[in-house]
Parts: sequence; structure tokens; C-alpha cells
Amino acid sequence: MFATPAFAQSAGGAAGAFGSFVPLILIFAIMYFLLIRPQQKKVKEHKAMVEALRRGDQVVTQGGIVGKVSKVKEDGEIEVEIAEGVKVRVIRGTIAQVLSKTEPAA
Repeated sequence: MFATPAFAQSAGGAAGAFGSFVPLILIFAIMYFLLIRPQQKKVKEHKAMVEALRRGDQVVTQGGIVGKVSKVKEDGEIEVEIAEGVKVRVIRGTIAQVLSKTEPAA
């Protein structure tokens, strides 16, 4: 009349084990589509924006400094003029936003 613990545990079978992983798989899928994928897209857009910087673009750094690109260097730096005669070297990755783009020369 009484069921032993070993007999009671084996009632689920393989279907029960897979069924317990379904919520975990769904949570991972939701996290991927809501968090990971949009973040990867944002990183890709930022990289494209930084690669497209040209002389004359008005930019904002992550520190909040607004200036105009005066020189684009190949070693990952750009030179930004923040006031007349005041130029600072900035790492390309610290550019947060491009306010105005210059048109390429014809």
C-alpha cells in the first residue's frame, strides 16, 4: 500500500527531466532577445560611427567635452579642438556622439 521513495521518484521518467529544463531554456531565450542582442547591435553601430569620423566633425566625448575633429590619427587617437587654439588628443572609443557630420570632398 505504501510507495517507497525510490518508486515515487522514478514516476517522472525522461519526459519529466526535459520538462524541468523548458522554463530555463525559455528564460535564456528571452534574455538573449531582450538584452544581449540589442547590446551587440549598439556596439556595432558605435564602432561604425567611430570608424567614420572625419576632420571637421563636431563630436561629444564620454566626458562631456564638445569639440571639432581637427586630425584623425591611425593609432586609435583623434585630435579634437575644444576652443580656438586648444587641441586635445582623445581615444577614438571615448567618442559618445557625433553632433554634425562634414560632407566628403567631391
